[in-house]
Amino acid sequence: MTSRNIVTGSGPRAAWPELPLPEAWQKTYTTLHMLTQVVGKIRLKLSPWINHSWGSALYVTTRGIETSPVPYDTDTFNIEFDFVDHALRITTSKGEERAFAMKPMPVADFYRKIMHLLRELGIEVKIFSRPVEVEEAIRFEDDEQHAGYDVEAVKRYWQALVQADRVFKIFRARFTGKVSPVHFFWGAFDLAVTRFSGRTAPLHPGGAPNCPDRVMQEAYSHELASAGFWPGAGLGEAAFYAYAYPEPEGFRTRKVMPDASYFSDSPGEYILPYEAVRTAAVPDRAVLAFLQSTYETAADLAQWDRPAFEHRFPSA
Repeated sequence: MTSRNIVTGSGPRAAWPELPLPEAWQKTYTTLHMLTQVVGKIRLKLSPWINHSWGSALYVTTRGIETSPVPYDTDTFNIEFDFVDHALRITTSKGEERAFAMKPMPVADFYRKIMHLLRELGIEVKIFSRPVEVEEAIRFEDDEQHAGYDVEAVKRYWQALVQADRVFKIFRARFTGKVSPVHFFWGAFDLAVTRFSGRTAPLHPGGAPNCPDRVMQEAYSHELASAGFWPGAGLGEAAFYAYAYPEPEGFRTRKVMPDASYFSDSPGEYILPYEAVRTAAVPDRAVLAFLQSTYETAADLAQWDRPAFEHRFPSA
């Protein structure tokens, strides 16, 4: 079965941009990671708590990455990284707008600018200003070290996110059980979608750097199969990934699709290199094959009630 949303026509590979290797845009990568943490922490502070930290995530848009509407008193506001015009833009349900240009600047300057604009809009918020899930956690107001912003690298990365987000949403739609939206998690700087079996999971050991164990324990409170897309600083290349928690016996030894996929003991996930997707005959199908085969491996080994959860599209 196929979906009418899968791009199979002529030239689909052109939509998947070539990405620079992580070391080629390391300064921009690490800076942008910190900037998304500033914005994500603002959303986290002011939004209702949703299980598994879903209330703190960001979302891919037609122009960049955004918070979605954040409540404040009786109004809402939205913060968007506009990677078309390269601006940080804040809009409110009152029709107000503030913005500043995205360009090379220290994280500390970005932090001061965004907090100043929020105050101009009458939005008072105080966040815990130390980044999470990173080894080097410099408080935002003190971070003069991270200041990179390569316009072309940012644009290519966002265009890759657009493609991954689009295909992840096709995969998400095929599951009628509990499944997350397609989230951009600013802690790990990855795009992810997660399916749940409905059963509780063993207590997660935690251990993420500069992140309370209770956060990881709540995120992994229920049995899951998760997949995502990551720029890949730790892997040496951008890649799609997939894992299960708890990991069922035999999971890491199974063959999954497509052929370019492999299991990496560190970080303990199946990996599909982005470049293998970009150069595939039909990139959408390569990603969907990876998502489906890794999910089926996890669900079958853990004896999920697959017929109760899976939705099959009619032929397009």
